[in-house]
Amino acid sequence: MAARYRQAFKTSRAKDDPTDAQICLELVLHHREKLTPWLANDGATRELSRLLEARRSLIDLRTLLSNMLRDALKSFYPQALVLAGQDLFAPLGCQFLLRWPSLPELQKARKESVRKFYYAHNCRRMDAIEKRLGAIGQMIPLCCDPAVVEPARIQVKMLARQLLQLCRALQQYDDKIEQLFSLTNDAAIWKSFPGAGPTLAPRLACAFGTQHSRYQSATAIQQYSGIAPVIEKSGKNQHWVHRRWARPHFTHQSFYEYACQSALHCDWAKLFLKEQIARGKTYPTAVRALAFKWQRIMFVCWRDRLPYDETTYLQSLKRRGSHLAHKLTQGLPKAA
Repeated sequence: MAARYRQAFKTSRAKDDPTDAQICLELVLHHREKLTPWLANDGATRELSRLLEARRSLIDLRTLLSNMLRDALKSFYPQALVLAGQDLFAPLGCQFLLRWPSLPELQKARKESVRKFYYAHNCRRMDAIEKRLGAIGQMIPLCCDPAVVEPARIQVKMLARQLLQLCRALQQYDDKIEQLFSLTNDAAIWKSFPGAGPTLAPRLACAFGTQHSRYQSATAIQQYSGIAPVIEKSGKNQHWVHRRWARPHFTHQSFYEYACQSALHCDWAKLFLKEQIARGKTYPTAVRALAFKWQRIMFVCWRDRLPYDETTYLQSLKRRGSHLAHKLTQGLPKAA
């Protein structure tokens, strides 16, 4: 804001700290009515918010390390992509690769040792285990060149150790997040939303916060989070609707991800998303439109301190004559 204010009166773009301090003073003195005071949440909510953002960063790091591990295995040991389980970042996958980081080492192991390993990691489907054990002896190494295998083998063990440590750290984050979220006054409200779960419910709680005077309307949170679109018009011919570039990215991401998840657990949300795509909207635009709708519902629940009730909302749609309610009464298949 200070930079735009400065450029309005100094087109040379000259800048120094004393001038910026004077500009900030002028903004406060002459435009105070247009500035919204920042209201801090309580200490537990601020701590919860920082934990959630840090956890998200760890998830991104886990994805990066998992992709690196998958790429390394494809170069010399692709069989591990099946034998180590679906998720390479899980304890089963990491421990498997640390114990048998190459196919020759795995083929030297006794079948009983491999079977006990799977049992110890809660993989106890006898048919799946026996199928894997029978296939191990028939497997052929993709590459036998030590110049390729040895560096990749060291890299696989290094990445497996990092992912294993990351898994333990994520569990600590999850435990602390669950503990703090259970102490919040509005926890029951955010748990009531379909598909929120233990991950997204705390993120929604932090997005709205504990200061109920911070947002006077649903429009305020829609604009602040960047879910509400921006309309730029000039004259009669230029009209551009686009998403907001300046926004708190983690808050925006929380609402966007919740909208995606809600379509899997809520019939009307699933129908709304399908209709938006049928009208020619791209999937991200359709999800933001659904998030925009959810934010209006969430604001009322947050303001009135009431949990979300699907039956009450559907009755409200019927009273307003919504086409969504009409189509739902015609028998929409239950959300998966």
